[in-house]
Amino acid sequence: MLTAFVLLQDESFFYAGGESCKRILYVTGNPNSNRLIILKEEKALYQKVDTNLNFVDREKKVEEFWKENHIFEKSMENRKEGPTYTFYDGPPTANGKPHIGHVLTRVIKDMIPRYRAMKGYMVPRKAGWDTHGLPVELEVEKKLGLDGKEQIEEYGMEPFIQQCKESVWKYKGMWEDFSSTVGFWADMEHPYVTYEDNYIESEWWALKEIWNKGLLYKGFKIVPYCPRCGTPLSSQEVSQGYKLVKERSAIARFKVVGEDAYFLAWTTTPWTLPSNVALCVNPDETYCKVKAADGYTYYMAEALLDKVLGKLAKEEEPAYEVLETYKGKDLEYKEYEPLFKCTGDYVASKGKKAHYLVCDNYVTMSDGTGIVHIAPAFGEDDSRVGREYDLPFVQFVDGKGDLTAETPYAGVFVKKADPMVLADLEKEGKLFDAPKFEHDYPHCWRCDTPLIYYARESWFIKMTAVKDDLIRNNNTINWIPESIGKGRFGDWLENVQDWGISRNRYWGTPLNIWECSCGHMESVGSRQDLYEKTGDERAKTVELHRPYIDELTMKCPECGGTMHRVPEVIDCWFDSGAMPFAQHHYPFENQELFKQQFPANFISEAVDQTRGWFYSLLAESTLLFNQAPYKNVIVLGHVQDENGQKMSKSKGNAVDPFDALQTYGADAIRWYFYINSAPWLPNRFHGKAVQEGQRKFMGTLWNTYAFFVLYANIDNFDATKYTLDYDKLPVMDKWLLSKLNTLVKTVDEDLNDYKIPETARALQGFVDEMSNWYVRRCRERFWAKGMEQDKVNAYMTLYTALVTISKAAAPMIPFMTEDIYRNLVCTLDANAPESVHLCDFPEVNEAHIDKKLEEDMETVLEAVVIGRACRNTANIKNRQPIGKMYIKADAELSEFYMDIIKDELNVKEAVLTQDVSELTTYSFKPQLKTLGRRFGKQINNVKEILAGLDGQKAMAEINEKGNLTIMVDGNEEVLEKDDLLIEAAQMEGYISDTDHGITVVLDTNLTPELIEEGFVREVISKIQTMRKDAGFEVMDHICVSMQDNDKIADIVKKNEEQIKSEVLANETKYDGAVGFTKEWNINGEKVMLGVEKM
Repeated sequence: MLTAFVLLQDESFFYAGGESCKRILYVTGNPNSNRLIILKEEKALYQKVDTNLNFVDREKKVEEFWKENHIFEKSMENRKEGPTYTFYDGPPTANGKPHIGHVLTRVIKDMIPRYRAMKGYMVPRKAGWDTHGLPVELEVEKKLGLDGKEQIEEYGMEPFIQQCKESVWKYKGMWEDFSSTVGFWADMEHPYVTYEDNYIESEWWALKEIWNKGLLYKGFKIVPYCPRCGTPLSSQEVSQGYKLVKERSAIARFKVVGEDAYFLAWTTTPWTLPSNVALCVNPDETYCKVKAADGYTYYMAEALLDKVLGKLAKEEEPAYEVLETYKGKDLEYKEYEPLFKCTGDYVASKGKKAHYLVCDNYVTMSDGTGIVHIAPAFGEDDSRVGREYDLPFVQFVDGKGDLTAETPYAGVFVKKADPMVLADLEKEGKLFDAPKFEHDYPHCWRCDTPLIYYARESWFIKMTAVKDDLIRNNNTINWIPESIGKGRFGDWLENVQDWGISRNRYWGTPLNIWECSCGHMESVGSRQDLYEKTGDERAKTVELHRPYIDELTMKCPECGGTMHRVPEVIDCWFDSGAMPFAQHHYPFENQELFKQQFPANFISEAVDQTRGWFYSLLAESTLLFNQAPYKNVIVLGHVQDENGQKMSKSKGNAVDPFDALQTYGADAIRWYFYINSAPWLPNRFHGKAVQEGQRKFMGTLWNTYAFFVLYANIDNFDATKYTLDYDKLPVMDKWLLSKLNTLVKTVDEDLNDYKIPETARALQGFVDEMSNWYVRRCRERFWAKGMEQDKVNAYMTLYTALVTISKAAAPMIPFMTEDIYRNLVCTLDANAPESVHLCDFPEVNEAHIDKKLEEDMETVLEAVVIGRACRNTANIKNRQPIGKMYIKADAELSEFYMDIIKDELNVKEAVLTQDVSELTTYSFKPQLKTLGRRFGKQINNVKEILAGLDGQKAMAEINEKGNLTIMVDGNEEVLEKDDLLIEAAQMEGYISDTDHGITVVLDTNLTPELIEEGFVREVISKIQTMRKDAGFEVMDHICVSMQDNDKIADIVKKNEEQIKSEVLANETKYDGAVGFTKEWNINGEKVMLGVEKM
């Protein structure tokens, strides 16, 4: 079926079919009949462009094109001789699903490499998978119905490890589909995988290097410990799991030996009180012995007396009476009775002295009582003080986080024991208070169990020894934003702790240390090293995981005994931090390739990776190579819901990334993340915002492209057959080319500097001006008959702009730009690159940049905007002609520009002037922020004086002198311009407005002739709208009919030829509306209009 006809000069018709149509038929006859004679047939130059903004289906076709034609692979091959620009992809874990935040990370990580590739760089983009660690183990435990390490070992370590290996790929296909849909280009056919033996062997090399430097050690330390997972956590892991909790603390009474008095000591962890062995005071602070209103005598810090005891006060009795005053040091070694009998019995059995006061400056006066309870097994400061005073080590908590049999709370989890401890203390009169408090408490970032600080043997990397190197290397990195690198991350490095590297688990890189019962230890750095030390052929092929690696033993060179591998595996963050070298199996292979691709030019991840991947990369690179592993890093904020709330399934506000991509398309979401805000700020993701960005930028670009294709097909315009002769171009074309080249320069510079929102705003601004200014101003040039030079100029200028913008915007919206490029370029030139992503980034033509031209046109645009604001204020539609306007601007505008302003604002005459004072007056009010303080009670008098001024004269004085002088109570007062609130007021019959130093004044007095012309323009507009609503094609000729309004009929009759010419009407009827009809209210006159095809 023929769906679109265009009437040509010879009365034949042009026909274009549906979206995929590639034919043009020239026919003769009546297009409404079935009798058409085909005169000739031509192939359409360009594929017809559907103007609907649902891009999802189009994107799928582009995605298929990329895959079928191996465009990504070709983009790598084409640049293999170029300079290297390395991108490191932080490895996700494939046993978890992608979320909406991964769209943000993917689109930033994709866009910069695309840009660099177009700039001629070879950009390695190797995908990776993080495959070890607790998340995998927990997933397998859940699948197998196991709970904890005991059940895992009953099930069997080997089958458990095999299940882990399978589990890590649970969502691999989903991740690959997700990445492809987003347009994320990376080598997923040859990814690095952290569980592969070659990867692990590289890590063993690294660990042995660290061992050889004396930086890998085993220590008995207080570590953050997850009792559910049975393993310690690193400080960076702890930082990811804090939760705000409300709990009860304890202020306990510790009976002083030999006195009827008590030490008041505070703790936030009542469950540690059964393990108490000392109380700590600050040696330099003042402490008091007081008689309290509750009948007890207490020792505590003077600074906290009122805060703790103040509530005991009664009407006629103070809260306390000070009996004696001491320095903290005076109380050292003063003894008290054990709070729990079990502790006293245990300490006695060990033959060590305990339960006395000790001193340390870590005790502060900000909270509690100024006396702190000491349990060396459960706190870093406690442990240190315990060593200094040789206190006994009491650890009445087991590896599951349960209190032990020595206590009254055997088998009870520590957090559940808190209320039980408080209840027993209350019963025995040993609890002074149990105040509730709210604080951030660390939870396991994997299983959500509250962590405990627990003394145990662990393996550590001595990061404190390389602190200065870490800070120096960090200072070489370009952090975006700088505030995170110097602030959040820099502060982390300033307070760096030794890295707790070991985990008491199963599925991970085995720690490469073999230990003998005599205490001798060996570090193994490779398979060959293992073979040489064990003499076991299995060392050459054994899988480098538990339990297989544990079977290999070696002879101790010290005592001749048998050495076994220690049971720990390492922190999976070490795995991900090793990817710069381990992905290449360095140093065993690819040494030159590693050197070529290290350090990375660019990485990007979310802000929480400051203590995760960003840190592990820098830590390992500093330890091994003493340089930063990346040069530039864009830190990304988290994606929130539209109300700024964190997304979560439990809240019901989480956005499924697949649903979002299916609804809005990848380009629209990509564009939203680029233009919405600075990447490091939180992004509020919601559909309306995505659609608005799509409409403003993508919709405008697409419709401009569709406009070009429509008319280029009609004219059979082949851009390859013409050249862009700059000297022959009119001003509008030169302006667009100047703006285009300025844009290319801006985009190039901004992307080079990683300025993403700035790039997006520049692109959006240009596309808006190209469509809503250039195309709108030049439409009639495309409609002109024949192919005169002016029409060729318009076509070539717009064609050049569209092709250039498709390349400049390609890194950001890769799907749409591919569509535009292939239709405009590849359909004409078989030798052109087959994809926009195989093109070079556009070159700037400096000769086409004319800053004066851009500035003048900017003045025109601003004058038009101000003029429209004046029309709105006067409530005069743009279709109503106005007789005269005045423009005051610094620029000298030629007649060409003035004609544009007149045309845009529908004004008959425009006058450029430097003085609009006769048409504008001004009113003045005091700026109260400055003059209120200055004049005080006189301010009302100042208000009256300013209100009575001659506005024009006062404004003239300000413009001449920069200030205004008034008399206040006989005194001369000089007011600066900033001291005044100045409002422009219009003379009657005129409307004015000022902005950006430009003033526009409209003469709003309308003559009968102007009013009639306004009616004519309104009628034309309504008929054109009806043509579109009726589904008529651009060149369909029509009959116009009307009824119900003689005034409108008379105006139409009077201006019939003009109206018919503009709406392509062959006939006008006044005896009733027929065909497609609609009632209109035109300037207060109701009329029924009808349109029908001829």
